[in-house]
Amino acid sequence: MLQRRPENRTPLFFYLDKPKEWQFSVRQRADGFQCEAVISVCERRYAHEIILMSFVETLDNLAWRKSELVQRFEHLIASKSDQELEAMAQASRSLTLQNFGRTMRLFAPLYLSNECINNCRYCGFSRDNSILRVTLDVDEVIAEAQHLARQGFRQILLVAGEHPKFVSCDYLAECVRALAADFSSISIEVGPMETEDYAPIVEAGAEGLVVYQETYNRGVYAEMHTAGPKRDFNFRLDCAERGYVAGFRRLGIGALIGLSRWQDEAVALAAHLEYLFKRCWQAQITVSVPRLRPASGGFRPLFSMTDRELAQLVCALRITFPQLGIVLSTRERAALRDTLAVIGVTMMSAGSHTEPGGYTRQGRKHLHRTVRGRIVAPEYQEGEDQLATGQFEISDERSPAEIAAVLRRRGLEPVWKDWDQALCGA
Repeated sequence: MLQRRPENRTPLFFYLDKPKEWQFSVRQRADGFQCEAVISVCERRYAHEIILMSFVETLDNLAWRKSELVQRFEHLIASKSDQELEAMAQASRSLTLQNFGRTMRLFAPLYLSNECINNCRYCGFSRDNSILRVTLDVDEVIAEAQHLARQGFRQILLVAGEHPKFVSCDYLAECVRALAADFSSISIEVGPMETEDYAPIVEAGAEGLVVYQETYNRGVYAEMHTAGPKRDFNFRLDCAERGYVAGFRRLGIGALIGLSRWQDEAVALAAHLEYLFKRCWQAQITVSVPRLRPASGGFRPLFSMTDRELAQLVCALRITFPQLGIVLSTRERAALRDTLAVIGVTMMSAGSHTEPGGYTRQGRKHLHRTVRGRIVAPEYQEGEDQLATGQFEISDERSPAEIAAVLRRRGLEPVWKDWDQALCGA
């Protein structure tokens, strides 16, 4: 009898059309734990591989056990000549048109709070940074959202630092509920939660969950996250699966480029995508590969990635995962975004602000400063804007209307709304 791994894991269901004969083969690890089963359907002369490992276990074994798909991806991100890269770009463009048409989904981030209990060396919201902080109340969130709606957005991403006192699941559900009537697609990017904590947020109307692992290198992860619940590498890594069980229909993952070699991060990211496509097959999967930008704290990237390499990575992702949504934020400069838009990217932010209240200057009445996590009087430095501090500096400062116009000139149709609850009978 097959042994399932310990911990609370949701079973992986599979469906076969009444095969007459199954052969079970169980591979056993050195520690005696039965981690994988191969089911061969002899009548049909093909095999289904049922992965029982969590992605935590998959990642830990990645150095010696890569799937054929990940190996092909690794070949695509290896050094290429100009001619080879051009061929990849053409293939990527063709696959994007085939699977997504001449469209580009546009969305905007709406920052709810920059309070955080984590110390992340690279993040402007890091607990020990002396910055101006605020958590918007629901009315202020509505005011920010109404500004975005007037610009045309119907897809928003609610973003917040991790601080349960300020950003609870009840608070998030209340924000989503207040915005659901005006926005067809609401996603969240907040600290990882348990499945039962996500459930009321989904019920309130959220359909997307975004959680970036930041780095898939355990050693680097430990060095970058020095305090707070974010230090739990495994809990974060399993977050997308918990969100899927809770009912999110869109799942977004990614790696923050600049903390480790981008090639190593990309291989782990590809393995994670392959796993989620098998495990969370009813959800739409998206990926982002943001490069570090200047932020409070003055952290400098440990590793670099050129524009050419970023373009190659986008092409490799598209060729390997033709139906994958690829997201590009305003971290990147305008000219590069315009180029990547016609190669493989399918979703872009526009006109972004990374500070709570940044669109309409909400939250000033309860603005405060923290020093090493302690609230102090909000004294302002000379010339300092009395607005909450942003997470990082953006690069593409064009308005949503300007970006939409550029997309149209390049033969792409900006999509402000791509689905409605009515389509699901809701």
